[in-house]
Amino acid sequence: MSKNLMETEETNRLTREEEEEDDEDSREAWTEEENEEDGDENDEDLEFLCLFCDFKYSSCDALFDHCRLTHFFDFNGIRKDLGLDFYGSFKLINYVRSQVADNRCWSCGVCCQSKQDLQSHLHPSVNTKDVKLLLDDDKYLNPFMREDSLLYSFDGGEEDEDECNTSFEKEEIVKDFGSVCIDDDDTAEETELNGETYNKDKKTVMACPNGHLSLASSSKIITENGMDYGENARSVESDPKDKQSRVCIADVVEKDIKKINDSYFGSYSSFGIHRDMISDKIRTDAYRQALLKNHSLLNGAVVMDVGCGTGILSLFAAQAGASRVISIEASEKMATVATQIAKDNGLWRSKTDSEGNKSCTGVIEVVNCMVEDLDKSIQIQPHSVDILVSEWMGYCLLYESMLSSVLFARDRWLKPGGAILPDTATIFVAGFGKGGTSLPFWENVYGFNMSYIGKEVVEDAAKFPIVDIINHHDLVTNAAVLQSFDLATMKPDEVDFTATAELEAKNDTLDHKATACFGLVLWFETGFTSRFCKEMPTVLSTSPYTPKTHWSQTILTFREPISVASSKFTAEGSAAVGTDACPASKILLRISIAHATQHRCIDISLETAGVGSDGRKRSWPAQMFNLT
Repeated sequence: MSKNLMETEETNRLTREEEEEDDEDSREAWTEEENEEDGDENDEDLEFLCLFCDFKYSSCDALFDHCRLTHFFDFNGIRKDLGLDFYGSFKLINYVRSQVADNRCWSCGVCCQSKQDLQSHLHPSVNTKDVKLLLDDDKYLNPFMREDSLLYSFDGGEEDEDECNTSFEKEEIVKDFGSVCIDDDDTAEETELNGETYNKDKKTVMACPNGHLSLASSSKIITENGMDYGENARSVESDPKDKQSRVCIADVVEKDIKKINDSYFGSYSSFGIHRDMISDKIRTDAYRQALLKNHSLLNGAVVMDVGCGTGILSLFAAQAGASRVISIEASEKMATVATQIAKDNGLWRSKTDSEGNKSCTGVIEVVNCMVEDLDKSIQIQPHSVDILVSEWMGYCLLYESMLSSVLFARDRWLKPGGAILPDTATIFVAGFGKGGTSLPFWENVYGFNMSYIGKEVVEDAAKFPIVDIINHHDLVTNAAVLQSFDLATMKPDEVDFTATAELEAKNDTLDHKATACFGLVLWFETGFTSRFCKEMPTVLSTSPYTPKTHWSQTILTFREPISVASSKFTAEGSAAVGTDACPASKILLRISIAHATQHRCIDISLETAGVGSDGRKRSWPAQMFNLT
């Protein structure tokens, strides 16, 4: 017995010595790599990748501010609470990265189905002491991500209170701080549906006494884990001690927006994108007809083209007889291209009216800036523009968030009663059947049944919006108007909306038989109506019933198909609504579309209920989609 004990102690001693040698080698390796990094580049040149998303920052402080504000992860606060030294903090970074890679919440350990679901689930830590126990594992001393520059730079000492010395003029950016933190419906964890509230994990968490459908608006207060973040956010403004924090927050928000804007406008420097848009005959002909076929509107008019790209719409306006065309383009490359094209076609308006070709008619002037910064580039009298034209539409109409810029230009420069082209926009919704999925393909692959793959593909599709073409023959319900916009009168805050719609099974194709509705398809139409285009009104449609456009349609797939049939279908017994035995005669929808946390992206929430021919109702858990 004594001999075994001595052997065990000897084994443990040798093991400890080996581990100490490994730790020493590891520390030496880190020192060598740090020296190499320092030799290669300065810290200020490094790019630090966020622990939770794909954003990169030029400093650790900016990154940690982003993590705290957007992902509820207060790195410096957690270090202080847990008393973490350098190695403990080192482990914390690797631990969080490992959890995020597995779509697992770093705080509570809940495993999410996707990265998108994890982003929606993230919340402030309830008990960081539980996390400290996990950090005792030395495996987190090994870098989870290769070349993780954050591991070498996070320990730069306590934050200097004077570091946030940005001018207090930037406080305007956060004067309503609540709107900075609650620009994402995903952060509203709970959605109420048919008398019960469901969280992202599809579990019933509380009863709703009124039984009404409701979804937290992106402009309302957020409640999460019993805490009111809207009020907390507003308290930051009211506490003068937090002025420095508010200025830092403004910097982080500005950096996020600038980074995304640079990427967004940079993407439009590709000529391939412009070729696709110009080659879209439905799109380009609609604008061409509106501009060239309405002579009384364009003749002698001052026109502003927001986001001119190659300048094709500006060229149409000049061709139609406009006296001046102000073409605004934020991409530096495309602004240069549009200027040269205007010169090559004898339509460039020089600053001195004497430069360039003598045949120049002095019509088009291209300004390289965002429309919100136009006053910094040229002087235009407010409300002096006769016509505002823009091809601002994105996928699902509102993706890219360019409509806000168009409305900004409208309110500042368009004359009272001036024309905005297009002047209406409408989003439609309909239900699609099996033919709108990949199931038919997988059911017969060179004579083999691979429907197992098809089912998994459809399940995965329920997690993300899909931009694709749906054939109108695959629609199994009628189409309904989801939301209409009057671009001449709408307010900027109406871009985010919540609307309801009711879909009914198509009688002409179902023949009173049940069929499966696998999800929804959204499309839009924009109108150049007779309000301004009196001689030749026109409509630009992205409908499944019209020739396809580069916008395609936006597809939202249900988690499970809903069986639908006409109201004349006779239900069997007490089967659940939406099944083949009791198909729904109506599908009730409540859809919200709002700006997402990530600039220029949109969040779509979907609440669905079915009504059987006998009047019984059934609701399904809400779904969240992020179009990014």
